[in-house]
Amino acid sequence: MSAHHIFVVDDEPDIRETVKDILEDEGFVVIAAENAEAARHALRERRPDLMLLDIWMPDLDGISLLKEWAEDGDGLPCPIIMMSGHGTVETAVEATRLGAYDFLEKPLSMAKLLLTVERALEADKLVKENVGLRRRTPLVHEPVGRSAVMQRLREQVKRIAQHDTWVLITGEPGSGRETFARFLHSQSGRKERPFVDLGTSALTRGNAARELFGSEENGRIHYGSLEQAAGGTLLLDEVADMDLEAQGQLLGALDTGSFLRVAGSEPVPIDVRIVAATQRDLKEDVQSGHFREDLFYHLNVVPLHIPPLREHPEDIPDLLNHYVDFFAAHEKLSYRRFSVGAQNFLRNYSWPGNIRELKNLVQRLLILGAGDEITLSEVEAALGNTPVVSVQPVEGMVSFDQPLRQARELFEKAYLDYQLEKHNGNVSKMAKEAGMERTHLYRKLRSLGIEIKERR
Repeated sequence: MSAHHIFVVDDEPDIRETVKDILEDEGFVVIAAENAEAARHALRERRPDLMLLDIWMPDLDGISLLKEWAEDGDGLPCPIIMMSGHGTVETAVEATRLGAYDFLEKPLSMAKLLLTVERALEADKLVKENVGLRRRTPLVHEPVGRSAVMQRLREQVKRIAQHDTWVLITGEPGSGRETFARFLHSQSGRKERPFVDLGTSALTRGNAARELFGSEENGRIHYGSLEQAAGGTLLLDEVADMDLEAQGQLLGALDTGSFLRVAGSEPVPIDVRIVAATQRDLKEDVQSGHFREDLFYHLNVVPLHIPPLREHPEDIPDLLNHYVDFFAAHEKLSYRRFSVGAQNFLRNYSWPGNIRELKNLVQRLLILGAGDEITLSEVEAALGNTPVVSVQPVEGMVSFDQPLRQARELFEKAYLDYQLEKHNGNVSKMAKEAGMERTHLYRKLRSLGIEIKERR
């Protein structure tokens, strides 16, 4: 497991060394700095997981340094615990206002210091998890299914996870590539560290280096995906979409084991497991000249192929039950069961969108349907691109026993989810039919946590 990195910034050598020794005894990796300039330099070398920052220092006080980082476009680089032997209530209030996690008075109680550090790291972890949930990041769970193929895949992933090797996951859209990547991370020694999902289609020409490696501009540091995932796992989603320039930049970093931020001068070491995922055949892309052969062999250390849902239909009943339970628990939707006829029909359905299509179907039926049982006719209507609302009474679309705002949000989610499915993720067509400006539509999708890339 990769240990947490902590920066200790204090102008008193005895305090620096004492705190450093105690934290190292607890298994942390500690870097000490004696003033604000040394702290800035340390940040250029590595992004820490937490910082202990003294207030009174000879070159610049800690509050001013905290304010400098707080006003940066990227915000504070990590959770920060302030320390002072001459603190006041006003100073502590100002530090908290600027985003500091806590304020410790000197002389330091080492027991309180360790407890505060542990709580700050745990709070930061929870914040990141909550951000992921708001973006509708799937909760990590063991891939569902009792078929022989799913049992074999789960065991294979558990074996791979014990080795810090890179993995190339292939499979059709919606087949569960990201689920298996997250499951791999959760089974590995890096599971307590970040999991960062980078959609490589966002690496447009000219910005790839900044997104991957970060940048240093006017003394301010923007951390790229490789540093955000430090100690953990970086998923390169749809890696085949990377242009050749971005491929070359990534390959150079992988070859040397380090990279330079844009406009930076200090090399930053790479400490991540890279998992690449794609729906395309990279060997064909290599032959056609669209993907670098040397990068392919870097990424394809261990190949893992996820079969389409139509090749293991015996798992469909378990998947239906799983997602009914999931949405009932996490989105407070009413529990409904699939009738035997509906389940048999879905076992014989071709599932072009694979597990993602099944998940979206379950969510739609729970939001728009009424009654304890999901019938065959209801399922046929939903899969036939006929909105379920057309065959249900208005009062059955959402529960009336909830606040208007929550009911409206559920309807908007269902409506926009249906429109995305209908137009295969084409936002222009969707905006035209919905009668919305594209910019307003994008804003609405983000506010509801609906990922457009899932439909493509």
